[in-house]
Amino acid sequence: MLASRLLRPFYARVSLRAGSQSSHDGHSVVPLEKAYDGTVEGFTDGDGMGPVLPHTEQQPAPLVPKGVEREKLANFGAYIAQVLPKYVQLVQVTDQNELEICIHPAGIRPVHSFLKDHSLARFESMSDMTAVDVPNRQNRFEMVYCLLSTHFNARIRIKSYTNELNPVDSLAADLFPSCNWYERECWDMYGVYFNGHPDLRRILTDYGFQGHPQRKDFPLTGYYEVRYDDDLMRVVQEPLELAQEYRKFDLKNPWEVFPNFRDASELDDGSADEDKKKKKRRRREKADE
Repeated sequence: MLASRLLRPFYARVSLRAGSQSSHDGHSVVPLEKAYDGTVEGFTDGDGMGPVLPHTEQQPAPLVPKGVEREKLANFGAYIAQVLPKYVQLVQVTDQNELEICIHPAGIRPVHSFLKDHSLARFESMSDMTAVDVPNRQNRFEMVYCLLSTHFNARIRIKSYTNELNPVDSLAADLFPSCNWYERECWDMYGVYFNGHPDLRRILTDYGFQGHPQRKDFPLTGYYEVRYDDDLMRVVQEPLELAQEYRKFDLKNPWEVFPNFRDASELDDGSADEDKKKKKRRRREKADE
């Protein structure tokens, strides 16, 4: 037992020396050019493996100035407007250097198809899609599409518009399958109808729900309430009833709390019991007599 413990480090050194084929001994300095552009540190072409490219994490990405990035985004937006002048109505770059393309509703499918398939764009991922309700506009719903290009590490935002009656072309069938649930959510919350959607139905509200909760004209309390009925042994939906029993209404005149407008001795602070209130009432009646 003692001999095996003494010989174990010796066996480990022999096995490491016999199994290691690398020319790197841990003390030699590898030049920076070789570490980045040549083979990986610790391996040579004589190892039989050939040159191995370094990891991308070893090469830090340079910081692009905000002005240069903004100029590139503006140029790319101008290029899109030049290629698709029939659909693009406005190109703008926000304060946070985010490119926004405002298009006509008829160009939702052509513009998204161009941004997905073009070699200079390659926006192949639909990261988010939603709507915004602005009731004072003629087309009250603003459609917002957020696209991501993993190849160029870039994002773009597409905006369009519609109303309660005009449908919008769906992108979930063939272009962006990830829009399936996004478009169902917009239909459920805002009532925007998507033409050509494979399964357009509610996704967040209950079955038989009436109305669209995210519209600005929808009341905060809603129209119906849901509860469990013990007799029917199921969840039932009933018209909303707001109980008033537990609400506290203070109908006092706010000017009565100031002594200049009323006698301070007649003020009721709410802490006196019923006997004190009766005594004050009797004093007031005697004073009136």
